[in-house]
Amino acid sequence: MNVVSEILGLFSFAFVAAIGIGAISILVIYVIDKTQTRHAIRRNYPVIGRFRYVFENVGEFFRQYFFAMDREEMPFNRAERAWVYRAAKGEENTVPFGSTRDLRPAGTAIFVNCPYPLLDEETRPTSAVTVGPGSRHPYSTSRFFHVSAMSYGAISRPAVLALSQGAHKAGCWLNTGEGGLAPYHLAGGADVVFQMGTAKYGVREADARLSDLRLAELASYGQVKMIEVKLSQGAKPGKGGILPAAKVTDEVARIRGIPPGQDSISPNRHLEIHDAGSLLDFINRVRDVSGRPTGFKTVFGGYDWLGELFEVIHRRGLDSAPDFITVDSGDGGTGAAPMTLLDNVGLPVRESLPRVVDLLREHGLRERIRVVASGKMINPVGVAWALCTGADFVNSARGFMFALGCIQAMKCNKNTCPTGITTHDRNLQRGLVVADKAERVARYALGMEKEVAVIAHSCGAAEPRLLRRQHCRIVQANGQTALLSELFPDPTLA
Repeated sequence: MNVVSEILGLFSFAFVAAIGIGAISILVIYVIDKTQTRHAIRRNYPVIGRFRYVFENVGEFFRQYFFAMDREEMPFNRAERAWVYRAAKGEENTVPFGSTRDLRPAGTAIFVNCPYPLLDEETRPTSAVTVGPGSRHPYSTSRFFHVSAMSYGAISRPAVLALSQGAHKAGCWLNTGEGGLAPYHLAGGADVVFQMGTAKYGVREADARLSDLRLAELASYGQVKMIEVKLSQGAKPGKGGILPAAKVTDEVARIRGIPPGQDSISPNRHLEIHDAGSLLDFINRVRDVSGRPTGFKTVFGGYDWLGELFEVIHRRGLDSAPDFITVDSGDGGTGAAPMTLLDNVGLPVRESLPRVVDLLREHGLRERIRVVASGKMINPVGVAWALCTGADFVNSARGFMFALGCIQAMKCNKNTCPTGITTHDRNLQRGLVVADKAERVARYALGMEKEVAVIAHSCGAAEPRLLRRQHCRIVQANGQTALLSELFPDPTLA
């Protein structure tokens, strides 16, 4: 009994002590809140005012899992993410009862089914497209869906490894993003598109100008198939890349050629490029040194400058033209960007892509310059629309992030991603098992190509690359639909 009494006494003492410590803590917090001057809510409602921040942080998770309907969330709703998850896992992607997609909003794409759809034996494999036939090392691929730019640093080592291995399994390319060529990009054996941002990480001189020597060394890797000169991206037009200091590890800094532990901020534009002529000079310099097909990526705010570029190409000759243009969308994604640019600057791809394709046709450059589309196309409807519009290829970053297990936690600009994709915290990275996620990446890429082919066959096209603007209708403001070919008629037929 004495032992029991002693134990009960200790518990009672601990309980009373805990209450006392709690009371003292609350009193201290009360005094701090009441006397501080930065936060009005805490000053007027000490202690309980702090719950506002707790509710603010957990609110987005409650909305995502409990309150938002399947088609309500932004930037990607639950239905869109669920399709990617099922495709990545290799699960059945059929659904029962009926569509939950509202077909009434203006801009909705609806495909024109053929009254006599093709039988399986009447279809054919997707044809190959060659980029840069005049370069020393042209690149050909039959895949039309590829991994868009995600830098090592912005995403983690296991994420890059999984993407590299998965892209190799699926036969698609992997874009490095502007953070330089990491060994993990090459480790999986995938075809690599090296993106050269305005800071030229990995191929730069100390002043952020291009080093021909470093570019030649990079091009010695046979897996590097193309070079993409990034003029701008959809999430932050007119602003260079941003990698917070917390994510600039020693290895990231070494690959980029910058000091560790400091914000990695790229210039707003390439120092060598300031007009149409200097853009072509730079592209040809990169192509001559690397031997690889070279193009540029940009988000469009207008089109006059592109017409001027095409006129300069004709004066210089077709050999001076970029081998491809990547059309990014004003609603594109990023690891970090100023909200002002993210929300308000740059045209969406649904407008810019058909305009760029038409300008190429108008200037007789459509066969010389290939078109890559990028921006929120993570499901078959977006990819099929892009092919109908005139794109040769479609890139996706966030689709492949979902395939890796992204839950849209919106922590990409911090080092706290709960799925291990955008963090360098080894404890959080542990949850991302490379072998498993590589399989998901491959299944997602192949599943996308399969489902787009299903749309093409329904429209009477033997393969996805035969999709045309007459195969897609767009809902208008009056609720009626119009053919893409009516909204954007071929200028060469006018």
